Amino acid sequence: MPRARSRTIDEFQTSAAPQEQGSGCLSGFLIPPLAVLLTSLLLAIFAFRQPTPTAVMAAPAESVTGGLAPFFRPEVLHWSDSILRWAAAAGVDPNLAAVVMQIESCGDPRARSRSGAMGLFQVMPFHFTLTDNPYDPDTNALRGLGYLARSLQAAGGNARLALAGYNGGIGVIARAEWSWPAETQRYVRYGAPIYEDALRGETQSAALDEWYTKYGVSLCQQASQNQ
Repeated sequence: MPRARSRTIDEFQTSAAPQEQGSGCLSGFLIPPLAVLLTSLLLAIFAFRQPTPTAVMAAPAESVTGGLAPFFRPEVLHWSDSILRWAAAAGVDPNLAAVVMQIESCGDPRARSRSGAMGLFQVMPFHFTLTDNPYDPDTNALRGLGYLARSLQAAGGNARLALAGYNGGIGVIARAEWSWPAETQRYVRYGAPIYEDALRGETQSAALDEWYTKYGVSLCQQASQNQ
């Protein structure tokens, strides 16, 4: 939104992505032609072997006939009926909306991050109007999922990029992934595979379990107390 900031992700922010550095080299006429050929071949092999992130396309909201994936934390499943309603209104897949709520607040309607993001979807203050109550679940979902829908549109339906846009601002979608803030890279590292598990109809998600163990225990305990 810039995005709805996660209090969980905020707690383990690290330094920004490294800046590009220039490199010095000798003039081309000093390098034997064979060396040039070998160097080019090695670079081509290296580039070919670099992994490319899988493009996870979000399921259209109208194609989702069931409920939420059962592996979401109980604090998020508490909002199942509301998530289905909010997602339908925003035109997004409810499981993608649930992924955002899971990482952002674990279903805590009173959550507030150090950066000032508020509520279930950790929406930044400048996305609300003067008459909005940021902690009202319906209002928070309206603003948060509205931004998620915009992020999805900018990403051409790519859920992985949409998650990056939700966390780091829509502007990051057009940038190379290595240049994303460390927080955004972590957000996508967990969010994208959780959503993939939901699309496959899995009953468990190793990615969600890892996120919960590393970053979600206290967040979800607080959510349970505030529901």
